Amino acid sequence: MNYRPTLTALILFLITFTGINASEKITIKKLEPANWWVGMKNPELQLLVYGNNISATDARINIPGVSLKSTIKVENKNYLFLNLFISDQAKVGNYTLDFIKDNKVVTSTKFELWERGQNILGRKSFDASDAIYLLMPDRFSNGNPANDSAIGVSEEPDRKSPDGRHGGDIQGIINHLDYLQNLGITALWSTPLMEDNMGKTSYHTYAITDYYRIDPRYGTNQDYRRLADELHKRNMKLIMDVVTNHCGSEHWWMKDLPCTDWVHQFKEFTRSNYQISTSYDPYASEYDKNLDLNGWFDNSMPDLNQTNPLMLTYLVQNTIWWIEFANLDGLRVDTYPYNDPVKMAEWTQAIRKEYPNINIMGECWVHSPQEIAYWQEGTKNPDGFKSTLPTVMDFALHDALSPAFNEKENWNTGVRRFYNHFTLDYVYTHPFNILIFTENHDTQRFNKIIDNDLNKFKIAYTLIFTVRGVPEFYYGSEIMMTGDKDKGDGDIRRDFPGGWPNDQRNAFTSEGRTPQENEAYNFISKLLNWRKNNPVIHFGKTMQFLPQDGCYVYFRYNNEKTVMVIINNNTVSKKINTSRYAERMDGFTSGHEIISGNNITNLSEIELAPKSSMIIELK
Repeated sequence: MNYRPTLTALILFLITFTGINASEKITIKKLEPANWWVGMKNPELQLLVYGNNISATDARINIPGVSLKSTIKVENKNYLFLNLFISDQAKVGNYTLDFIKDNKVVTSTKFELWERGQNILGRKSFDASDAIYLLMPDRFSNGNPANDSAIGVSEEPDRKSPDGRHGGDIQGIINHLDYLQNLGITALWSTPLMEDNMGKTSYHTYAITDYYRIDPRYGTNQDYRRLADELHKRNMKLIMDVVTNHCGSEHWWMKDLPCTDWVHQFKEFTRSNYQISTSYDPYASEYDKNLDLNGWFDNSMPDLNQTNPLMLTYLVQNTIWWIEFANLDGLRVDTYPYNDPVKMAEWTQAIRKEYPNINIMGECWVHSPQEIAYWQEGTKNPDGFKSTLPTVMDFALHDALSPAFNEKENWNTGVRRFYNHFTLDYVYTHPFNILIFTENHDTQRFNKIIDNDLNKFKIAYTLIFTVRGVPEFYYGSEIMMTGDKDKGDGDIRRDFPGGWPNDQRNAFTSEGRTPQENEAYNFISKLLNWRKNNPVIHFGKTMQFLPQDGCYVYFRYNNEKTVMVIINNNTVSKKINTSRYAERMDGFTSGHEIISGNNITNLSEIELAPKSSMIIELK
């Protein structure tokens, strides 16, 4: 009696899991990538072809200088993977790929070869000489209200909701590049801009649903390339946020997977245990390690399987495609340790083989220098793991910053936290390649922690802008934007005031900022523009002295310049007798203090106001 529903269910099962289609007509729905470049260092390219029953065909490549090395067929008959060899004799042009069955062309698709841009190979990537501005495009500025919604997207704009889409876009970023340049910023890191067509909370764009398309609510692929061009006109750099660990559950391939191991699958939904330590714990169980690496980051974020060679090649090629297409200057990789470590080392190596000068930073959210160093290239790890990741993120310094200015000084608190932190720099092979920050899009807003105290704000950024590493600055920090992570991520990702046409005030201008916001902005701008022109801060040596009585003193120096930094974390003024620092101050008789602009004629004793800092160029 129930044979019809049962038969229907069986048909649906066969369609979903075997690639059998209701119609035998052969079509092509996706070709990824749809173009490539002549003259790449790696002449091999793997095309993903997706279409109805496409595996029943043979591909014909009729492109001069391009040959088909092999064809890979997988479980799902709707996929073909074509391995091409693009020789130096290949010519730029628009071509047609034909697919043949029974000696007849049954379907075709377009494929383009482009001229490779040469400027990217010699361009300098981001490093410790830069100051990086991190922004969330949906919350920064709405430069084109016409694209707040788009055909085919699920989530409509709702600026009243902290978790909704607010309308910020690429044009909004471009409109304020001069603002960032005047602030002293030299590099821009935007959270992902690729399509995130999830039904809700899609504004953060970490659940990508199309790896070759900019989300239409941000703009177009061409708009993204134009953003890079506008940055380069200002001698600024563009860093792309790359997500290799997971995609969005609404990604087109999730409806018809190429093979069962394309993503990690379990009998029921299984979340990651988020225990990065299982990667290097000598006593870790395979059970716990498997949950960390293969469990889904969230129920809307399927975990990609980098050990599948087709998936790994897809991820490598997609990143190279964006570097070449948009002329990128660097990469940031989301949730780096949750990927398969060995395969991500191969991914990183493949990117750097094509672009030897490119810098790549990985989000390794762990809490001690030893754990962070595990993920940086050159570290001799006891388990033999060899990372190829150049730059890691200093979450341990972030952890030290959070409480330091709100606690009573003793041997292990206050500014002593900073001293203790830097004593462990010996674990890093490249201490200059470490991203340093007070906050980012996932952490508590720093100004919430310090209760909007301008003096504590200045001390913190004095430190961030003068110690070793690459400083990152979260959007709105320059005007002391706040928020409370306990109220949800949306609250630490508020809209920048003035980024929308009807905003009551425009904090991109001095007239639209409060007196305290202007003081904070001017402080940051002065320090960043000074830092920009001081290699001693970028790559100079460091000498620090044990903190005494709540005061921390360290020096940055090279053969040309010596800079003395003093932090007074006390609520009372302090006089610093400098005889203790003679080994770095010997021969200097005066100094210029950067923050105040004052000249110091007597270096023997220096007085600091309560909760204040000084940056002194010694003369």
